[in-house]
Amino acid sequence: MDAAATSTEFIFSQEIEWEQVAPKLKRKIYGYDDKIMMVKVAFEAGGVGEIHDHHHSQATYVESGVFEMTIGDEVKTLRAGDAFYIPPHVSHGCTCTEAGILIDVFSPMREDFIQVGE
Repeated sequence: MDAAATSTEFIFSQEIEWEQVAPKLKRKIYGYDDKIMMVKVAFEAGGVGEIHDHHHSQATYVESGVFEMTIGDEVKTLRAGDAFYIPPHVSHGCTCTEAGILIDVFSPMREDFIQVGE
């Protein structure tokens, strides 16, 4: 792993720029190396995380807000304090019904989230 694929040890939120990734949806990438990555995702009400899948394991904590979360064929309403796990290659997505924040942890890291040359 080259140094470009590792974050710093101490991460201060105010030093990380928000990245707009979809309408009503932005993210900040926190700590990562080739094995793990943490990402903070802010949703406005009505924001949609489109149905998708990836080879990463994902565990997510609902910091705030209300989300209609789809994992495979199942849909559940999740609120602040709830969490979910998504195994590799399982389709998932969500709709935010009350503005909120999700804290995603991926293993391995989402290389597609890191800009070349960072």
